Formats: sequence, C-alpha cells, structure tokens
Amino acid sequence: MNQTNGRRSLGMFIASMLIFGTIGIFRRSIPLPSAFLAFSRGILGGLFLLAFLRLRKKDGARRLAPGLLLPLAGTGAMIGFNWMLLFEAYNHTTVAVATLCYYMQPTIVILLSPLVFRERLTGRKAVCALISIAGMVLISGVTDGGGGSRDMTGILLGLGAAALYAGVVIMNKKIKGADAYQRTTVQLLAAGSVMIPYLLLTDGFSGVAFTPATLLLLLAVGLIHTGAAYALYFGSMEGLAIQSIAVLSYIDPVSALLFSALLLREPLSLMNIIGAVLIIGSAMISETERKA
Repeated sequence: MNQTNGRRSLGMFIASMLIFGTIGIFRRSIPLPSAFLAFSRGILGGLFLLAFLRLRKKDGARRLAPGLLLPLAGTGAMIGFNWMLLFEAYNHTTVAVATLCYYMQPTIVILLSPLVFRERLTGRKAVCALISIAGMVLISGVTDGGGGSRDMTGILLGLGAAALYAGVVIMNKKIKGADAYQRTTVQLLAAGSVMIPYLLLTDGFSGVAFTPATLLLLLAVGLIHTGAAYALYFGSMEGLAIQSIAVLSYIDPVSALLFSALLLREPLSLMNIIGAVLIIGSAMISETERKA
C-alpha cells in the first residue's frame, strides 16, 4: 500500500466516524417518530448503497448466495430495532449519555464471547469489562444523586440498542462469504422494511408530517449518515490496519460527546466525563489486546 492510498483511506475513515458522530444532533432536530426515522434511514441508506454497488460493479464480482439472504435479513431486522431504540434514547436523555450507553456494545460482546464463540475470557478483557460497567454506573448519575426517571429511561433504551447491536456483531461473525457492501445493503433494506409492519401495527404513519426542513434532515440521515457514511467506512478498510481501525473507531463516540456539548449545550458533569473515559478507554484497550 502506498502512502497516498494510506492517507486517502485514513481521511475516508475519519470522515465516516465524524458523520456517524453527528447523527444524534440531527435526530434531535427531526420531529418524527423514532420508528419512522429508522424506516427512512434503512430504506434510503440501502438504496444509496444499491446504487453505489451498481456503479462500482466489477467483472467477476460474486453474487450474493441465496442462502445468506435469510440470516442477513434477520440481522437487518435487529439493526432496525436497534436504531429505533437509540433514536428514542436521544429523546429521553442527552446525546452524550445515550451514545455512551450505546458504546457498551463491545463490553456485551466480550461477556458473551465465552458462551457464543467458546473464546477464553482473558484477565485483561475481564478487567476492561468491569471498568466499562463502572463507567456506565458513573454516567447514569446514580453516584451523584442524579439520574431522574426520564434519564433512566434513555439509559435503558441506549443499553437495549447496545444489546441488539452486540447481537448483530455476533451474528455477522457467523455469516461468511458475503461482500461487505452487499451484506450491508441487504441489512439496511431489511432494517427499514421491518419497521413497516411495526409502524402499521402501532399506527406510526399517522403522526408523520413533513416540512421542507424536516425532509432535508431526513434525507441527510438516510443518504449521508447512512449510505455515504457506510460507503466511506467500507471503502477505507483495505488501506488501514485492523489495529488502526479499532482505535480510530472511537472518534465516533468522542466526536458525539464534543458535538453535543458544543452544539446542543448539553452539560457533562465530572462524573459523566470520568465515566466516558472509563467506557471508551477500556473498550480501546480491549480492542488492542491482540497486538499487545
């Protein structure tokens, strides 16, 4: 890999992380139900990647095996409900707290790995998991007398989203033989599609009203925060080392914390900051264990 390609891949990856880090800000400005937002994000993002795949199609590219469609659709459904919970978490607590709850996902995967993959839980990973849980306690506000019922609802929704995404990560490790773009396209379309019966059952379409500003923001979440961001993310993979990807991935939550503080003026207490450092730091250390 030459230096120019390396810099290009690095720039693409950082751009994708910064885009992901602003989604909470956009969600706060979209007065639509979380399920409808998840539906729109999945369909628009999936169609963007489908068009992208058509444009970059190379001779000899493998077709997606029919046997993979069902497991990919299943994980896509989990992604849809994961988004819905996360978007709702943003409505009940700060973007910073919801994002940190969501980034408990690596800890959940670590704790489930011995059961699912028969992997040994090393001392280092166990300590990292405990530190991450301690960080979660600190950002919940329990230690400083905070954490009202509204915040606690947001925290539980964020943790529910993290648990669903941990399930997606685990299931994706078992799905072999699919190109990353193909796999993600199917999953995004399934994530949006699974929201349709949910919205019909809950009468979720009836409360949807658009203004020009709402429509523009919705298109931004679907096309930029999902389609373009995933295209940048996967497009950068070949030019970066696994170690770099693991560490740079935490630009997403760190930027989300900074954007929420600067743009939404959301307060971060000392305990929140310590909790954030514990969660993000322990996850980064756990990710780099293989190279230690």
